[in-house]
Amino acid sequence: MEFLELAKKRYSVRAYKNEAVEEEKLNAILKTARFAPTAVNYQPFQIIVIKTEGREEELKRIYQAEWFSEAPIIICVCAIPDNAWKRRDGKNYADVDATIVMDHIILAATSMGLGTCWIGAFDVNAAKEILNLPDGVEPLVFTPVGYPADQIGEKKRKEISELVRYEKW
Repeated sequence: MEFLELAKKRYSVRAYKNEAVEEEKLNAILKTARFAPTAVNYQPFQIIVIKTEGREEELKRIYQAEWFSEAPIIICVCAIPDNAWKRRDGKNYADVDATIVMDHIILAATSMGLGTCWIGAFDVNAAKEILNLPDGVEPLVFTPVGYPADQIGEKKRKEISELVRYEKW
């Protein structure tokens, strides 16, 4: 699949089939995430794979939508700021690096016919408690992973001319 076609095919899935994700597909997704670029290749992230079966009520504390735990798997990408590269002005790249990792996860899943939905509006304290995160590890983004039970709708995107500038502002 060409990359542009893959990017167009990806959408935020909000309904999942009651169908397991094959271990080979999950492992391929995780291998893809491992190759995501990070600043100075410090890789200041950890990935937590959560099997949802039997944990639906607990997981609703993290994010309340029913479809969040409808998928058989949820993946959380955590940032570790103390392990990240810092620019001279002090900008810490942990969030940027972890975001790139999640993008690789989402695109890899899409390429295998799986659905995902980027979730940043979650209860951070509940996530830290439920995932037993140590100090210094920040849950940054979640996505369910499973077979879509819905279909892609119309994708609304701004025109390139509204998003791109050349040479300067």
